[in-house]
Amino acid sequence: MAASGFTRAVIVVPAHNESPALPACLTAISIAAARAGIPVSVVVVLDSCDDGSSTLADRFGPDVHFVEIDAHNVGTARATGFSFARDHGLTGPDVWYATTDADSKVDSNWLVRQLTAQADLVLGVVRIANWRQIPINAVRRYLRAYHAKIHPGSVAHDHIHGANMGFTADAYWHVGGFDALLSAEDVDLVKRFEVAGYRIRRDTRLSVATSARQIGRAPAGFAAHLRGMLAEPERDTA
Repeated sequence: MAASGFTRAVIVVPAHNESPALPACLTAISIAAARAGIPVSVVVVLDSCDDGSSTLADRFGPDVHFVEIDAHNVGTARATGFSFARDHGLTGPDVWYATTDADSKVDSNWLVRQLTAQADLVLGVVRIANWRQIPINAVRRYLRAYHAKIHPGSVAHDHIHGANMGFTADAYWHVGGFDALLSAEDVDLVKRFEVAGYRIRRDTRLSVATSARQIGRAPAGFAAHLRGMLAEPERDTA
């Protein structure tokens, strides 16, 4: 399926010691890319990795690029990926940028939905792929809180996930790109899109499967949020 208006796409994946998860992440991306109908480049930014992640480069084709940095900073990692793309000529009004995380798997229609959204920024949601070893009451508490930010009767929502977002290259560079933040680099970027008046599409049908890990790259990121949510004591609702 060709995506009208865009001739290239770039997907950036920051990773820190996630060699077990990366192959499934990149396989899912390749399936989504194949449906886009345009050339898609993937930039995996290995940030301070010492788990042999770089050896995975031989398992993927020439459109998957591995870049190594030593920043211990997820904002820097995402920014590095898009700077790599721009340095290789992948920018302009006909180029779409997207980003996800190494512990996540995008759906097969993930990129197509972004490309056809008629927006400058598209924000999706995440779903936990595996709740094993998480107490059922804690799962219910998390799901209640998560769904409270989804607008009833529509596909709109109030979530922001670096694991599930995309934007036009021109708009991304106009607002300054990802900042070197240890956490909430995604929230910071969205705020600048809002201030600049760009068209933003929030779509619950744009979903990415992610892990229930409670230790992540960002000190105050999704893993920390999940850890805090699951640690809350049960309230007596009687």
